[in-house]
Amino acid sequence: MDTKDRECRIRRWFDMWLRREKPAIGAIFTPDCIYTESWGPEYRGSQAVGHWFREWNTRGRVIAWEIRRFTHTDDRSIVEWYFEDRMNDGRTERFDGVSVIEWRGERIAALKEYGCRIPHYDPYAEEAPETSETEKNWF
Repeated sequence: MDTKDRECRIRRWFDMWLRREKPAIGAIFTPDCIYTESWGPEYRGSQAVGHWFREWNTRGRVIAWEIRRFTHTDDRSIVEWYFEDRMNDGRTERFDGVSVIEWRGERIAALKEYGCRIPHYDPYAEEAPETSETEKNWF
């Protein structure tokens, strides 16, 4: 599969979240795929990925998932992105992220997300380092 086709499939996955579309999981992921989120949840198999997609969308809405850059190797794609959601209880999350995607044929066999909370800050801007227990617990 060429890089243009890979990028098209990745954009389709992101767009499904933005539009809350019925997931076409089987066209994007292998049946035995593994999807790992930044903070630890791991979904094993395309059925679990589909269940997570449907269930998550009952609790919140993806407001933005903007692709910043693609990088490809023989069997991997790396996607840099910005993400924002709004949960039904009013909470919002914003973070920059990276997905490392392993391909098997034309579908995703593994996807690992890595995130970096926004806002970014310099913990040493003052004399003593600035930390927050909430921020440390996120990842």
